[in-house]
Amino acid sequence: MNASDQTDETAADERRVEERALLLPEERAAGSDDPEAQAAAILADSDLREDHREQTQQDSPQSPDLSRDDPTD
Repeated sequence: MNASDQTDETAADERRVEERALLLPEERAAGSDDPEAQAAAILADSDLREDHREQTQQDSPQSPDLSRDDPTD
């Protein structure tokens, strides 16, 4: 990756954080001391889960257990 690519990627990451820092109504109601730090943490977690989807599904209590034959048990 050259310096130009790295600069473009950094700018894209900064735009994502700025956009995500615009709080959702429920986040606005709860309040946030630092919306940009909150956005950066949310996006970092999201990126990690996207990069490791199979592990995320295994770890998430909200994901169905696809290894079971009969989901009605």
